[in-house]
Amino acid sequence: MTATRHTIGLLLGTEEDWPAAFTEILGRLGPVTGGDGSEHAFDTERITIEPFSLRARPRYDLVIDRLAYWYYHPREWLKKVSMMDGVYLLNSPFTFQSMEKHAAYCAMIRLGLKVPETVLVPFKNPIDNSRYAYTAAKYNQPFDLDAIAERIGYPLFMKPYDGGAWRGVSRIRNADELHAAYDASGEMLMHLQKAIDFDVFARSLSIGAETMVMRFQPDLPMHERYAVDHSFLSAEAGAEVVSIGKLVNAFFKWEFNSCETLVAGGEVYPIDYANACPDVALTSLHYYFPWAMKALVKWTVFALVTGRKAKLDLETDRYFAIADEPGMSYEEKLAGYRALADGYFDTERYQDFCAARLAHLDDVVLEWVAGPDFDELLIRTVRSVYPEHEQEKFIAHLRGLLSLWVRDESARLAAA
Repeated sequence: MTATRHTIGLLLGTEEDWPAAFTEILGRLGPVTGGDGSEHAFDTERITIEPFSLRARPRYDLVIDRLAYWYYHPREWLKKVSMMDGVYLLNSPFTFQSMEKHAAYCAMIRLGLKVPETVLVPFKNPIDNSRYAYTAAKYNQPFDLDAIAERIGYPLFMKPYDGGAWRGVSRIRNADELHAAYDASGEMLMHLQKAIDFDVFARSLSIGAETMVMRFQPDLPMHERYAVDHSFLSAEAGAEVVSIGKLVNAFFKWEFNSCETLVAGGEVYPIDYANACPDVALTSLHYYFPWAMKALVKWTVFALVTGRKAKLDLETDRYFAIADEPGMSYEEKLAGYRALADGYFDTERYQDFCAARLAHLDDVVLEWVAGPDFDELLIRTVRSVYPEHEQEKFIAHLRGLLSLWVRDESARLAAA
């Protein structure tokens, strides 16, 4: 029997909770047998930042990146190991770059999705470049910010074209707020986007071939934003939200991403879907945290055991051919995109692999989350995040939500 040991590199910033959980679950999972009888074992390692030769061979087979969207040195290392060494990356560094959302809006509008009316406006303040004054004087056209806002219609949002974590986002209700937000934007390049009077806000977290759609409440504190609600969308709207998330990720070759959509009167409007570092914190995901860790383990193991190869070619023409097909309805186009996305993620093969090779993972994760080691991680995480006077409250809060997950998961497995 052939034995292979795979090293998974974790490129991290300040996170400690999910990397500890991911490593623990992989250790408890143990070796996995491939379809050819080969045995595969897995190690994780925190990646350090240091000089690298462009010809040096990395020791990692797969890298989960949570840092390079803002840290340029590891970003360039990721490009190198992806292009030169075939290291599998969950997100393409060539399309994510620094969380640039503008191209994502353009692509999804091109494919016919219901992106709200969006306008990109020039910088408020001159950028720091010696050629700016001449270029601006010769070529920059004056524009009427108020007229643009009136055409879009109030309320609207002003947000950076490359933002993340709600940085620089303002809800604009009138001209005074419009000018105050634009004045404050400085050298940030901003979108103006029509606000949607929505019934429900859905955030879908996608990891590989799996997607979890969660009810999101952005106006609440972070620990309350993800509501445990399994029936907040109709079956039709839920399927559309999942299809949109899968489409976005397959189109850009992203495999660890979240997508935000607004649902109003049965219509689904994607508003934000380029998140290079999607939220997987225990303190915010709570009930959904075990699912996220399980999905991350399953996808990385599937990719390594089956020898999945990353695709650097976006193959956008395949999607645009559907978009340009005359006579196709929106629903028919979305179904076509979903088929392409499922093909990219090899969804059927992934599901078969999990059923045959990872059937015991559900029990592994359930036993761990219900036990003292997970509780220790929960306590340690809360103490690192919250001030001392709030810690006991949040420990109790998270224990309650994770106990609910243990109860629901136990019932699900018993009924299976």
